[in-house]
Amino acid sequence: MNCDNENIYCGCLYYSANALARVITRMAEEEFSIVQLAPSYAFLLMTINGKPGIQPGEISKIMMLKPSTVTRLIEKMEFKMFLERRTVGKFTQVYPTQKSLDLDSQIKKAWGNLLERYNTLMGAEKSRQLTTDIFEATIKLQE
Repeated sequence: MNCDNENIYCGCLYYSANALARVITRMAEEEFSIVQLAPSYAFLLMTINGKPGIQPGEISKIMMLKPSTVTRLIEKMEFKMFLERRTVGKFTQVYPTQKSLDLDSQIKKAWGNLLERYNTLMGAEKSRQLTTDIFEATIKLQE
């Protein structure tokens, strides 16, 4: 689609990125509903399930979220018995509970469903390239 009078903001990165975020968030919420988790919680659990004992600071880097946001996500999942925090010396480590580990394959299935869904709509190569471009732009804009 080209820019025209009906899409006056289509040349604006801010507008386009936010529009894409809304669409992909809606799709992710639909796919992750099979595990009854918001996408951010599902990605948190996948991260910790894949690296038991990870520290919150590393989670923050992996998920590209502020430490305070990661803390809130962890607290919520700890309250729901998906995670457990342990203090080792002056460090906090986060571990999955069995409840989280039991859900891991379903979370990964939901993630795969999301990938398949947007690959079907846009094509696998275009999806891969767009993902790479967005990730690289995010890193560049954070400098």
